[in-house]
Amino acid sequence: MQTYNDYIKEIEERKALGLNPKPIDAAELTSEIIAQIKDSDNPHREDSLKFFIYNTLPGTTSAAGVKAEFLKEIIFGESVIEEITPDFAFEQLSHMKGGPSIKVLLDLVLDQKDFEIAKKAAEVLKTQVFLYEADTERLESAMKHGCPISKEIIESYAQAEFFTKLPEVDEKIDVVTYIAGIGDISTDLLSPGADAHSRSDRELHGQCIFEHNKDMQQEVLALKEQHPDKRVMLIAEKGTMGVGSSRMSGVNNVALWTGVSSSPYVPFINIAPVIAGTNGIAPIFLTTVGVTGGIGIDLKNWVTKKDADGKTVYDADGEPVLEQVYSVETGTVLTINTKEKKLYHGDVELKDISAALTPQKMEFIKAGGSYAVVFGKKLQTFACKVLGIDVPQVYAPSKEISIEGQGLTAVEKIFNKNAVGTTPGKTLHTGSNVRVEVNIVGSQDTTGLMTSQELEMMAAKVVSPIVDASYQSGCHTASVWDDKSKANIPKLMKFMNDFGLITARDPKGEYHAMTDVIHKVLNDITVDDWDIIIGGDSHTRMSKGVAFGADSGTVALALATGEATMPIPESVKVTFKGNMRSFMDFRDVVHATQQQMLKQFGGENVFQGRIIEVHIGTLTSDQAFTFTDWTAEMKAKASICISEDETLIESLEISRDRIQIMINKGMDNEKQVLQGLVDKANARITEIKTGIKPALKPDANANYYAEVVIDLDEIAEPMIADPDVNNDDPSKRYTHDTIRPLSYYGGTKQVDLGFVGSCMVHKGDMKILAQMLKNIEAQHGKVEFKAPLVVAPPTYNIVDELKEEGDWEVLQKYSGFEFDDSAPKGLARTKYENMLYLERPGCNLCMGNQEKAEPGDTVMATSTRLFQGRVVKDADGKKGESLLSSTPVVVLSTILGRTPTMAEYEAAVDGIVLTKFKPSQKELVI
Repeated sequence: MQTYNDYIKEIEERKALGLNPKPIDAAELTSEIIAQIKDSDNPHREDSLKFFIYNTLPGTTSAAGVKAEFLKEIIFGESVIEEITPDFAFEQLSHMKGGPSIKVLLDLVLDQKDFEIAKKAAEVLKTQVFLYEADTERLESAMKHGCPISKEIIESYAQAEFFTKLPEVDEKIDVVTYIAGIGDISTDLLSPGADAHSRSDRELHGQCIFEHNKDMQQEVLALKEQHPDKRVMLIAEKGTMGVGSSRMSGVNNVALWTGVSSSPYVPFINIAPVIAGTNGIAPIFLTTVGVTGGIGIDLKNWVTKKDADGKTVYDADGEPVLEQVYSVETGTVLTINTKEKKLYHGDVELKDISAALTPQKMEFIKAGGSYAVVFGKKLQTFACKVLGIDVPQVYAPSKEISIEGQGLTAVEKIFNKNAVGTTPGKTLHTGSNVRVEVNIVGSQDTTGLMTSQELEMMAAKVVSPIVDASYQSGCHTASVWDDKSKANIPKLMKFMNDFGLITARDPKGEYHAMTDVIHKVLNDITVDDWDIIIGGDSHTRMSKGVAFGADSGTVALALATGEATMPIPESVKVTFKGNMRSFMDFRDVVHATQQQMLKQFGGENVFQGRIIEVHIGTLTSDQAFTFTDWTAEMKAKASICISEDETLIESLEISRDRIQIMINKGMDNEKQVLQGLVDKANARITEIKTGIKPALKPDANANYYAEVVIDLDEIAEPMIADPDVNNDDPSKRYTHDTIRPLSYYGGTKQVDLGFVGSCMVHKGDMKILAQMLKNIEAQHGKVEFKAPLVVAPPTYNIVDELKEEGDWEVLQKYSGFEFDDSAPKGLARTKYENMLYLERPGCNLCMGNQEKAEPGDTVMATSTRLFQGRVVKDADGKKGESLLSSTPVVVLSTILGRTPTMAEYEAAVDGIVLTKFKPSQKELVI
């Protein structure tokens, strides 16, 4: 009874927060509940029945295992419960999504005692898709031993009746609009980083939508009440919906408030949200919408104004003028016609939305999400193979586009190499819809708890053998080891370690915790430029191979199946010309790329939703990562670095050696995953050196959506990405597109805090910091900070290498605080002194879920995010702002307490080699 009593106590505590009982995932509590159900005189029996039926999580949770076995007892008549008839027990099993429930259903089918029970179990099994090898092997074996019901089930799977017998998608879906914001809407608005700890508690996390804005929440509820027969469509007016971090929790929150329940017996898991943006949906967020069977619409309700000659009209600030094509103001009733694939206002056609309702996306909508389609296809393939028949065309055929005589871009080459299930010998081009094998998978810690839940929901138990390596990070909870982290992270690490991932923290405590930034680790463990990487963060953008940031569910799917499905994206080719000035940092090249691209294309972001194929040539993967990382802010789907052979070899050797360090620390597992990567790196290096398989290069006659040439000669001073917080047009704020030269600020803009850290920096940045401090002391006799400077190296490897080379000692000399792994901070810092803070490796301020700058501060940072409230919240009378720049600019801004002049900047970096980047002189095509 103690476990149950603790649960009742927790329920009372949640009531005070306006919350329902937390869903049950533990076997011990479920067992107590079942005992109370069996006891007809138990005072808790009625509540226990409700908890058992409506509040127990499905999949492979330990609770689901106990529940399934009890339902089996009821079906066999071993337990008689008036409120749960055998037929109702079957219905319960049908909603449990695999794992223990499939085992029980198979037991019922294969048990020869009761034919009627076996038939009923078979009918339920025919509706299920989350079967794994152990399950399908039982069915196949039974069929081969003459079991007719097993054959009947397999024949049903071969026809994909679990899909074909589902209700068709409604032809007309009525929606009522709600404008959630003007301009780009980041996932921080839908699922704030500061609430990362609650993501696995879906109902609790739902309270944080719109950054806890209760007025907005009430407005959505009012719309639902006024329009009970319609869905609320959340809109980013004059912007893109879902930019920034990859957050399944963001879509989960939208679905919780505006979607439909996935099952009457599974609480707080809603599906089918409808979202939209003037400029569409951010690529990573659109994938997440598909996971939930939702609809994401590119409205294009504002367009660039053209003059009589068809030329773009600009305002006084040089910005393109927008004009409204149609209104979607809050409360507008629209109709999505899924048959015509058009958006209507009454009888007026507003827009063709066929891109939102492709055959594949319609399947996701019909099936209630993409998982069911992915597993359904695998199950159908299994069944047809066992029966020795061709696979019937049930699902929409994979789109295969092949253009004779046209070469391949880099991403097309990678997809062709890793594709599965395509027409043999057929070369595929952009637009083809492809299933691909995934080589590397990464899970980060604030979404990892959700990934583990998703894995339980889809009844997965081990990493797919197709995956070369998978990693669970500890970087987003690195800076503060508080009570929330202590409660969540060890549990996560144990689950993932048992599942087969390499984990940053050892559940057994035998190796030192490694809180390295996940993107840096994935960049190191990617040891082939032909790899495909899936990671639970939008900055999963490697400088080797092609990497896609993903929501927690897509990560779970990649871990469980070793596959991902997506169209081959279009590519934009980026090359460079000219020469860099000696006082420019590579970060300035990154920002200039965005600025020059927008200028070249009249304000159109040709990068959005596409692959950026950057012909980087001469930079190793550590430094090139600065470019690929920022492509998330460019709104690209992913990026690929084209390197010279010698540079790629050097990058692979660095990766191999860092993986060996992980092995030496004791991080490898029983399957020697890390050793396998070392072997793979050595093999790839040999291929390149011998010329058997040179570094990945596109074909000379490949076709691109656009080609951008960046002129390095135009970069005359440091470049800063400015949130432009006071722009009169809200849609122009917090966009990452406002790139300004240092001189814009006139050496007078106050800077309240500096941050050198996040995935955007590498070892070279730490060395630049050390050299700058020595320069400043030599020039002025001392180093005095007029604003705090927070420094968080991205990895422990970097710290170790800096110690060996003497640079860490320099940083220690000027610091007022240095992290201590033996006594990590238990509370987030809220006040900063004017000094240098050497923080623990990890995300730190960039993530915004643990520590932040003081409200209203102006922050100069090397990080990636400038969204409102991310790094710094607003204060009364002053907006917090996060300006993004290079390490030298950040450091000097904290020394001065303001933005530097060009003269001050050049003096501070005198004699320091900021980057060795120069355009490749080799032809990086085949």
